Amino acid sequence: MCLMLALLGGVHSGRAQPALNIAPANNGWLLYWPSNAAGFNLQSTTNLASPDWEPPTDAVPATYGSQTAMTVTNSSRARFFRLQYQTVTTPDGMALIPAGSFLMGDSVDNTFSAAPTNVYVSAFYAGTNLVSYGVWQQAYNYAVSHGYGFDDAGYGKATNHPVTAINWYDVVKWCNARSQQAGLTPVYYTDAGFTQVYTNGDIDMTNANVNWSANGYRLPTEAEWEKAARGGLAGQRFPWGDTISESQANYIGQTAFPYDVGPTGYNPTYYTGSPPFTSPVGSFAPNGYGLFDMAGNVDEWCWDWYGAPYAGGSDPHGPASGTSRVLRGGDWDDTADDVRTGYRGLIGPSSALSYWGFRCVRNVPGGAPPSGMVLIPAGSFTIGDTLDGISSAIPTNVYLSAFFMDTNLVRFHEQWSPVLPTL
Repeated sequence: MCLMLALLGGVHSGRAQPALNIAPANNGWLLYWPSNAAGFNLQSTTNLASPDWEPPTDAVPATYGSQTAMTVTNSSRARFFRLQYQTVTTPDGMALIPAGSFLMGDSVDNTFSAAPTNVYVSAFYAGTNLVSYGVWQQAYNYAVSHGYGFDDAGYGKATNHPVTAINWYDVVKWCNARSQQAGLTPVYYTDAGFTQVYTNGDIDMTNANVNWSANGYRLPTEAEWEKAARGGLAGQRFPWGDTISESQANYIGQTAFPYDVGPTGYNPTYYTGSPPFTSPVGSFAPNGYGLFDMAGNVDEWCWDWYGAPYAGGSDPHGPASGTSRVLRGGDWDDTADDVRTGYRGLIGPSSALSYWGFRCVRNVPGGAPPSGMVLIPAGSFTIGDTLDGISSAIPTNVYLSAFFMDTNLVRFHEQWSPVLPTL
């Protein structure tokens, strides 16, 4: 097969084009590119003069170090490949976290409550920064003037520092207020019919109180948070690699940990005045998805009730009930072991201390399954009969893009018959 890489065809204006590489692999070829190249999809064509770029139907995910990789088979026809950026209008202050599977959990240090499991997460937008005290005040002032009630007013060392001293209930209500202020549909309700927006009181809501298809602001699920924090990397302790230093995050250095470069003690740049010793949001380099402070500064509230082990599967929302909500990321008063990407924190939802903060996420339009359908995630599997040797079902590896499927068979009277007169 003649195989060529057509990189120029995939260039997106204003966005760095990742390098697409090729190497022989058994009876085919391995195509690989940096795993932090969010939003880029592999496409192929057989004719550059009149190209018809489509995802290659024989592409199968492969493992190649920390790279994103696909294998393709040999073919008698020449093929050209490119990485094409999926153009999506991203809300201000947010980054697109691409859909896909990842290994959630601690595969490095074997934290007992973070056993690795495969998880598929649909695409979503994540705030590039923690919610600052200045941003908090804007929606908070709107909220209290529109009938919202809060347990705490929140605190920030400065308007560009993360808001702290806010409990889980207040954060969820604030997300609703920010949504309404922006003309978006709120996410959290006190009823399963989504008619009563959650604005007051400390209510231990369940997944049934969440309009997961709404376009408003909300907390990330624990799975969404970890996928976003890893920034496209796999099997690393931190969002950037396996070691940490105080030039990369705001935490308490402790070089007794072999992966902590230090120095020992509070980060001297921010150890000033009185606690909390937070840092301005965005003070350190971002991860591969363009997100800041995914390790240290303040712990981040997540939607989920805490449960161990956590569920894998597709877009998990956590346990149905519990006593503690999940906190992730670690804070300015934590040592390196607590700011690892796989480390899980937990606290009662009424807790409001100077260590807790949050960031918002939003749904990508069209990302929710249509009514009566479920998402079948992208991935590879063995199609065929591996047990009884049926001659017409010889096993072979197949890769399928994500799609939606009816949860039920088509019903004759309700669905099939009404369509017949139009055929």
